[in-house]
Formats: sequence, structure tokens, C-alpha cells
Amino acid sequence: MKVTHPVWAVLITCVAMFTQILLGAGPAMLLLDSGDALYRPLGMIGITLASLGLVHVIRRLGRQTWHGVGLTRSWRAVPHLLLGVLAGGAAVAAAGVLAVTVGAATWVSSERAGADLSFLPLSIAFALLSQAFPEELLWRGHLYDTLSARMSPKAVLIVVSVGFGLLHIVSQSAADTVAERLLYVLQAVGLGFACAAARWRTGAVWMAVGVHTGLHVGHLVVPVLPVHFGVHVVILACTLTVTALLIMAGRRPTITGAGSGQTLPSPSHGR
Repeated sequence: MKVTHPVWAVLITCVAMFTQILLGAGPAMLLLDSGDALYRPLGMIGITLASLGLVHVIRRLGRQTWHGVGLTRSWRAVPHLLLGVLAGGAAVAAAGVLAVTVGAATWVSSERAGADLSFLPLSIAFALLSQAFPEELLWRGHLYDTLSARMSPKAVLIVVSVGFGLLHIVSQSAADTVAERLLYVLQAVGLGFACAAARWRTGAVWMAVGVHTGLHVGHLVVPVLPVHFGVHVVILACTLTVTALLIMAGRRPTITGAGSGQTLPSPSHGR
């Protein structure tokens, strides 16, 4: 088995996405009560550490350099992260306003919204460390780079978006019917596309992490209650797709070694 083959790479990424949750959050779930103050912080930190460890192991098995993941250390990292948060949050806010306008959602009461905002810093940290960073490290970091060595940029964008979306068929959501669950998958594909566009544009994974985090921030800052869940998620899928197209507009992709198919030299090299 060659772990860098596109089919195996996608399957391994899917397995790793569930494994990082089990390995990272498992100890907190087994040792602590859900009401313990350390339950969520230890769980989210554990998931991030598990993701870093899994990606490192997978790339070593595939003889790939860490550089290709796109976890760059430069002054651009923070601006890219913040721009991503702004882009993702704007997509959610626009979807919320449109959904309320067409009657597919209603505004959350001010009392409930205020209560949610009081936990905003912790909620952002949880979204970042338990979902956005580990998932983007896998999909728009490792997998994006792995596929880029064998596939065209357009094909890579499609695979890392659709594959990520399809995995959300088993995610918890407000979907009540099969049709709504499929539409939820469509929304996840839209998120994957926006994050992939950010990786394509910057050549690094930080803006993708920001877009993913921005999705959760948008839901907290501009909270709406779906009346017609299916219509709401379709609108959100559309605003995320528009966001992706805007991110990609007017500029060629940036390549920072990610996508160049760099691998570690085999033992026979240099002899």
C-alpha cells in the first residue's frame, strides 16, 4: 500500500479524522465528568495534539516532508488567520440575514444571544482547537499537499471539498430527514471549498483554519434559529461558495513547497 496514492490518502484522512477525536478527547471523557472545568479544555487540546501526531506519523510513512503541510511560521500567519475568520464569519452572517429575510430562520432572542456571547472566548478556543485547526491540518494541510503531487489544482479542490463534506453525513446537526442531512453535507462541501480556496490562495493552511473558525464565530455573533433547516443550509452553502470564489478571484495560487510533491529522500539517494 502506498499511502500517498490519492485513494488511500483520502481514506487515511477520513480514518484519521475520527481517530484524532478518540485519541485526543478519550482520556478526558474517561477520567473526568462532563461538568468538570477541565473537561472541555483538556479535550480540545488533546484533539489538536492528536492531530499533529497523526499527521506527522502519516507523512513519515509516506516519506513526505512536514513543510508540505503548509503550517508556515511567518509574519503572514496571523493576518491570514484573521482574514479567514472575517471571511468565514461574513459568509455565515450573510446567510443568516438572507435566511431571516426569506423566512427560513428567525433571530435568536437577545437573552439567549447575550448568554452565548458571554462564553465567546471559550467557544472560539473550543472551535479552533477541537475542530478548525485539527480538521484543516488533515484536509487542507496534509491531504491537499499529498493530492497536489498527482492531481491538477482543480481536482484537488474538488476532492478535499467533496470528501470533507461527505464525511459530515455522520455529523450531529438539526437535520430531521434524509434530505436535510444531505443538504447539510452540501453545506459542509461549501465550507470545505472555502477553506480549500484559502489554501490555494495563500499556499499555507492558516487562512483555511481562519475560515473554518469564522464559521463558528459567525454562528455565535449572528445567531439565528432555523425555521426551514434545509433552506437555511442551502443558503449557507451558497454564501460559502461565493466566499470561496471571492478568495480565489484575481490572483494566481501561491505555492510554498506544499503541492510540489516534496518527499523525504530514500535511503538509496546520495549513494
